[in-house]
Amino acid sequence: MAELLQEYATAVTGPDDTTYVVRSYGEERLDGTWIGWLEFEPTDPSKPTLLTDQETSQPNRVAVEYWATGLEPVYFEGAIARAH
Repeated sequence: MAELLQEYATAVTGPDDTTYVVRSYGEERLDGTWIGWLEFEPTDPSKPTLLTDQETSQPNRVAVEYWATGLEPVYFEGAIARAH
């Protein structure tokens, strides 16, 4: 089951000029490793929420949380383009 890792203070604007709130999520795989991805929730409720595919694979939850804390706004710009 997916777990919220972090919600970021920085919002991003997508290619469609919609503003999105950014959150990172992680999930444990059957082998005990973790994957992480980003979710972009639009401030306009008529727009769909966007998700990236897997952005990282880490050996454990602590490592995926560390990954999530190191993401910068410039990373979100590329990720929203991949999600769109």
